[in-house]
Amino acid sequence: MAAASAQPKIQSRDSIEDVWGPRTPYKDEWPTRVDKSCDEEPEKWVQSACVLCSNGCGLDIGVKDGKVVGVRGRATDRVNKGRLGPKGLNGWRAMHAKDRLTHPLIRKNGQLERASWDEAMDLIVAKSKDLQKHMTNHSIAFYTTGQLFLEEYYALAMVGKAGLHTLHMDGNTRLCTATAATAMRESFGSDGQPGSYGDIDYTECIFMVGHNMAATQTVLWSRILDRLAGPSPPKLIVVDPRRSESASKATLHLAPKVGTNLALLNGIQHLMFKNGWVDYEWAERHTVGLEDLKATVAEYDPQTVERITGISVEQLEEAARILGTSKSLLSTALQGVYQSNQATASACQINNINLLRGMIGKPGCGVLQMNGQPTAQNNREAGCDGEYPGFRNHQNPAHMAELAKLWNIEPAKVPHWNEPTHIMNLLNYIEADTIKMFWITCTNPLVSLPNLPRVRRLLTKPDLFVVCQDIYMTETAAIADVVLPAAQWGEKTGCFTNVDRTVHISHKAVDPPGECRPDLDIFLDYARRMGFKDKDGNDLMPWKTSEEVFEAWKKLSAGRPCDYSGLSYDRLTGGSGIQWPCNEQNPHGTERLYADGQFFTDVDHCESFGHDLETGAPYSREEYEHLNPRGRAILKACHYSPPMEEPDDEFPLRLSTGRNTYHFHTRTKTGRSAPLQKSCPEPEVRISEQDAAKAGVSDGEMVVVRSKRGAVEVKCRVGKMVSKGNVFMPFHFGYWDNKDGRATAANELTIDRWDPVSKQPMFKAGAVRIEMIPADRASGPYIPEPQTGALEEAAQKPDVSAMTNSEDQAKYERQMELFLGETYETTVQLLEIYGSLIPQLIHHDQEVEGGLRMLHKLADGMRARLEPHVQRLGENKQRGRHRAHVLREALFPHPDDESDSPSIAYQVLETLQGLAVYLSHIQSSLTALEPVALAMWDAEFSQAVQSAQQCVHRMTAWVKQQIKVRSPQTLLVPIIPAASKGRD
Repeated sequence: MAAASAQPKIQSRDSIEDVWGPRTPYKDEWPTRVDKSCDEEPEKWVQSACVLCSNGCGLDIGVKDGKVVGVRGRATDRVNKGRLGPKGLNGWRAMHAKDRLTHPLIRKNGQLERASWDEAMDLIVAKSKDLQKHMTNHSIAFYTTGQLFLEEYYALAMVGKAGLHTLHMDGNTRLCTATAATAMRESFGSDGQPGSYGDIDYTECIFMVGHNMAATQTVLWSRILDRLAGPSPPKLIVVDPRRSESASKATLHLAPKVGTNLALLNGIQHLMFKNGWVDYEWAERHTVGLEDLKATVAEYDPQTVERITGISVEQLEEAARILGTSKSLLSTALQGVYQSNQATASACQINNINLLRGMIGKPGCGVLQMNGQPTAQNNREAGCDGEYPGFRNHQNPAHMAELAKLWNIEPAKVPHWNEPTHIMNLLNYIEADTIKMFWITCTNPLVSLPNLPRVRRLLTKPDLFVVCQDIYMTETAAIADVVLPAAQWGEKTGCFTNVDRTVHISHKAVDPPGECRPDLDIFLDYARRMGFKDKDGNDLMPWKTSEEVFEAWKKLSAGRPCDYSGLSYDRLTGGSGIQWPCNEQNPHGTERLYADGQFFTDVDHCESFGHDLETGAPYSREEYEHLNPRGRAILKACHYSPPMEEPDDEFPLRLSTGRNTYHFHTRTKTGRSAPLQKSCPEPEVRISEQDAAKAGVSDGEMVVVRSKRGAVEVKCRVGKMVSKGNVFMPFHFGYWDNKDGRATAANELTIDRWDPVSKQPMFKAGAVRIEMIPADRASGPYIPEPQTGALEEAAQKPDVSAMTNSEDQAKYERQMELFLGETYETTVQLLEIYGSLIPQLIHHDQEVEGGLRMLHKLADGMRARLEPHVQRLGENKQRGRHRAHVLREALFPHPDDESDSPSIAYQVLETLQGLAVYLSHIQSSLTALEPVALAMWDAEFSQAVQSAQQCVHRMTAWVKQQIKVRSPQTLLVPIIPAASKGRD
């Protein structure tokens, strides 16, 4: 399908050639400039905002004869003051592409065939209920986007969390913005940008880390260019391995090796401490973790940082001097941090730098952990990916009880036994055959996810039921079993929130084509057909309009950091967007968070208790209380570790993927706008002159880029933009408009590793090589595209109307009973260990003998609590001998065996150590059963497991104390070994 081809007849400027527009130099307040692009003069203008990057520029949609004919920037809007970028001025043209999906499709006889809405929805509901009956709700998963409206996200969150009570919900915001959210939770206690776009107007220094703003947020970059052209321009430090457009304007450009951000940022903090560029008075009053951070970064002296990153001592010292002495500081970050090695740890160090200077919550001072998509913030707020609605903490029972009350459902049915399932684990569960239905909304994982060969194999599995809800036939929709045609921006009403918390309303301008429905209507229809009810028997989601959903959301957000209670459709209509929190205390919105030095870190208010940045393990409430932040920000420290896949002789180059100025995501929209597609019609790989010479390739030549996972065939661009040892590819290109049959998707190459905390994939990691294409090759593509093979796999699937599990249920066996039986048997064995085995191994140790009576009583109580549930739920013993027996024999010798212990005291210590290991085994078994019981919504089973955990905890505490008391005397004081006594 060719892109819509007409060129705009009315335009304020050619935004393709003049991306950022003419300069309007300023100081203090950014001047207005209205950009406009239309085919003809509209009959009316309808208020909206741009959805083609995360900036959230206010715009008006021009309509004539029921058709969108153009756009103009909103002069009154605080975000853009009337300006629009090339995507904003040209992206609307995709609305007129002729390959729009206009009616539902169902796969029959291997092909997607037209169906009615009733047929499609009845099939989805029948499949859902069949899976509920035979494989539980946890066999159904959702994967959404960063482009829906707030109201649609909230409805989807309720479908998953309140209707199906499942954790299996994630979005493609996982790919671009998960680290931003995580880093703010770690440092500030909650998601939500501390800073404001207005800080650009006043700051003396801008620190951009892994953020090529010139390409990703062109209007915001215009604001910076205008500051740089005006009086008193700010210093600009850019951290980017490439010499990007942003880097070309920098006061100081730091180009570290890919994957070494953390070492660089630690080195900057090292120099800040060394040179006294820390506001100790502010930091000691408003932060915790100062001494731990200082001790950690002490190891990152300039020489060490130069060895790791390639940044010279002189450059590092200059960067630290500028950051440490500027009177105000605005820091930003994006994918160069989030998609790279140690993402969350690195993003937290950016927060640290501002916190160490006390530069947060003040004009010109703040942090913008940027988003990559226009409505990613709403996805996080509403709880459709890794969060819970209203930034609530799943480890806080009061937060979960509050959700249950607001939704009027039983508290046990709020899914809170783990963090929501991230996309990489969703894929793992698909591979393990425990997810059987995958509902994909407004995103294209067959282009956007890493390691595409694996993703393609999993999403075309014969027994996976795939629902795809979108506006065009994407690569993913083409392999789906049911395709639902959705209304898009301009064809529905709703709100969305940009990076700096500005909430915009987008009013419906035109009717959607054919039978397309708004995503909100689709989710509400599903909920109605599924019969989702609250605990009083009323419809769980009774709404009819988006405004009704918005009013419900306001109640849920009230009192939380993202408080919308002071907003309304009326207030958002007619003027500018408004920043949350907006409530009685802040009726006009809030430009900056933390102006009073108070953060969202109180234990009863925070969104998260934080994580170990190296392992990713979450901290408990008890660990968080020990940290005792009490409204103070948390300085998080972490040591640098090298990336998992480094270049070697076989794959000598570091791969980095990223965005292009003219395209968004997988080009679903921008690829169908002629001006945008023409400006960037195909992918290219950028390589340095040195590496090109070594590979024997030249500028403009077609080459193969190969990794351990796959290969692509693209044009090579040689130049100074990329430093030696690195290559760069845009990730936008897939196969929906592929004409020459070549493999072109960058994610054929990427590694499916992810950050341990945010679970964001490391797209800026992995190693590749560049290969010449043989001159004598046959005609046609050298590396053929793989999408055709995926379509052939999908065509082999059975008719989806027959894809039920009823007749195949005998093939499936729940494994919970097996694990429960194993756990129960450990308690039976524990009673025998206490009752007879240890007394035979340890003679006349009065303290142990006395303790065993108490331990036996606890173990018997634990067994008694678990036994009714074993009898009720069943115990699968098909595996024969229990692991409990094997472990017991390994840890405790038979009483008749001759001991090789040098003394009785040593034998007692060994026995206690074995008992500690055995109890640890039981504890880990109960740890596994705890979320299982919660996921079964079985309150009695859950209480029994928790009671058993308390028993094990008490037993373990006794054993550890015995080991601590006995070990010094037993191990330090020399003795004559028992085996040697009497020989002399």
